[in-house]
Amino acid sequence: MRSFITLLLFVLISFSINAQSLIGAWENYLTSEDNEELKNVVIFTDGYYSSTTFNAKTGEFIKTHGGAWKLNGNVLTQHLEFNSTNSFSVGNQENHKILITETEVKFPLNNQRLKRIDKGEPGKLQGAWLMSGRVKDGKTELRDSDGPRKTMKILSGTRFQWIAYNTETKQFMGTGGGTYTTLDGNYTENIEFFSKDNTKVGLNLKFNYKLKNGDWNHSGFSSKGDPINEIWSLRE
Repeated sequence: MRSFITLLLFVLISFSINAQSLIGAWENYLTSEDNEELKNVVIFTDGYYSSTTFNAKTGEFIKTHGGAWKLNGNVLTQHLEFNSTNSFSVGNQENHKILITETEVKFPLNNQRLKRIDKGEPGKLQGAWLMSGRVKDGKTELRDSDGPRKTMKILSGTRFQWIAYNTETKQFMGTGGGTYTTLDGNYTENIEFFSKDNTKVGLNLKFNYKLKNGDWNHSGFSSKGDPINEIWSLRE
């Protein structure tokens, strides 16, 4: 009887661990060779992820990679679509054994641990989106989001990141990200890193947004002060 109870407890614990979801945002902190504190933020949405490292104090961008992912038992499979430091890895598949709890993801092979930031809530725009059009002079101009050149914006419940890249040429063109809120029709970004211009770190950008026929309509002013009116479509 005792052995049966022990086995039952083991099964229940194993099921509980495996039932945990990666969806949301995670973080850990590293120390650079110059003894600078670095922050690593990983966002998982349904089917897509991004992982970015930047200076925790200054926001200086260090590196990013991401693409598609799936979880089979305790094996995380990642298919790279972009990599800012190693373009040759784009298109490759990587497998990692992981252990998931309610608050932590462990990578036993390299002893890496990620702490949970959120579970994909409360942001109304959680997901991976592709730039699919713009509105200029009142006219909508659509673009093919299935092509190799992509601008993706990936959001957890509290974190966001945009990435511009090309899966055919394996070129990484830029990224930026931080925290965000959605309130009363306003989408507000708080920039924590920006690969092209570190002076943008600390900016708060407010946009009007609405969801229409499943698309995200996004208007306001860019970090350069230029007016924008964009259409984003959720990735499938």
